[in-house]
Amino acid sequence: MTTTRSPAPPGAGPETPARETAAELGRAFKACVGAVRRLRGRETRCHGELSDAQYGLLFGLRDHESLPSSELALLADLSPATATEMLDGMSADGLVTRVRSEQDRRVVLTSLTDRGHALVAERHARFAPRFEAAMSEFSDEELRTAAAVLIRLREMFDQFTPGGAHGSASASEPPRG
Repeated sequence: MTTTRSPAPPGAGPETPARETAAELGRAFKACVGAVRRLRGRETRCHGELSDAQYGLLFGLRDHESLPSSELALLADLSPATATEMLDGMSADGLVTRVRSEQDRRVVLTSLTDRGHALVAERHARFAPRFEAAMSEFSDEELRTAAAVLIRLREMFDQFTPGGAHGSASASEPPRG
């Protein structure tokens, strides 16, 4: 008599090569996130240096004449309140200017000063060659695939809520980023 075995449920039994590859990707992603966290930690301990979040706000302005604080907060992945507090400090330091919009007085527009432009250019000059060198071994197709994987991971994390439930983000909502 032969017995038929039902397929093993997902996650049971030995890992398939695809699962091993996904696990390898997960470990690499976790290590990358850890490296970014350590970089952010080193930057916040350097007196007089801007944080990664502050640079995120400045880089959001790099390609724009001016932007409302709410748009900058979204670009830098910060809450509007945090962005406003940081922008106020950077305004006091002469890195940005903040003026009320003439079209809508409720909106505050932020733009880079010459000093802010110089700081962004210096930061970009430090990181761009390193980024280019790190990516140089990969084809455009490999980089597009990597970007797609990172977008999928971002979407997954954006939908994750504490306690294991999935978030209620609508499929029609554009991904943040």
